[in-house]
Amino acid sequence: MTDLQTTEDSYYYKLMRRAIDRIDAPDGRELSLDDIANEMNLSPAHFQRVFSRWAGISPKRFQQWLTLDHAKALLDERFTTLETANSVGLSGSGRLHDLFLRWEAMSPGEFARKGEGLTIRFGWFDGPFGRTLAMGTDRGLCGLAFSEETGDEAAFEDMSARWPNATYVEDADALAPWVQAAFSYKGEAALHLIGAPFQIKVWEALLQVPTGQVTTYSEIARVIGNPKAVRAVGTAVGRNPVSWLIPCHRALRKSGGLGGYHWGLPVKRAMLAWEAAETA
Repeated sequence: MTDLQTTEDSYYYKLMRRAIDRIDAPDGRELSLDDIANEMNLSPAHFQRVFSRWAGISPKRFQQWLTLDHAKALLDERFTTLETANSVGLSGSGRLHDLFLRWEAMSPGEFARKGEGLTIRFGWFDGPFGRTLAMGTDRGLCGLAFSEETGDEAAFEDMSARWPNATYVEDADALAPWVQAAFSYKGEAALHLIGAPFQIKVWEALLQVPTGQVTTYSEIARVIGNPKAVRAVGTAVGRNPVSWLIPCHRALRKSGGLGGYHWGLPVKRAMLAWEAAETA
């Protein structure tokens, strides 16, 4: 594992994940700061300080942003029409602060060969959303997965099965600059999108959703020119291999429900709440 500056963030995420699980319990919404801190085995002051440093907001405010009402508010107040999102662009302060995101897609023929002749480097990192598996080619990151809910072995098998004919080489150092850029919002994170043509179209649409805003599966289907393909869009969103940077966590149900998330709903909730704090 590469020891990045995000190790401390990983600790905070694990702490917050426990708090999120407790808040999501049937009796968790009305817990006081003292109650939650006590269950986290911290003093209220320490818990408040640690939590606020990670999220940028108080536990109470974060608690409010984890509810269904917050998801509905995001749709009401921060819903983005993808056709007008081009003004944000894919780089600069409108895209993950000062992170510059450069990307290119694999050709359909290359995709059909399922990674044959391709060398994919991989490495494990500590990130703000827990244990993170990064994969990349010479052209950029092709995979970013989170294993806190699934476990390391299952996450690796999930990702490597997408390109079964590729050669996998452990080389975290080669990926570290891109991973650091992804989580620190500094530097350049290059992406190499490996997917079927329909999936690429869906992922391109997700790249247009600004930080702190959300969209819906039906909106994505409409924008890519296939409004009846909501189910297929949902499947493509779920198969997004570069989580966080291709922000599938910003896709919600039309009702305001969070929908699913491939790496676990606690991770999706944490991502949305963190971005809400960043852009508040």
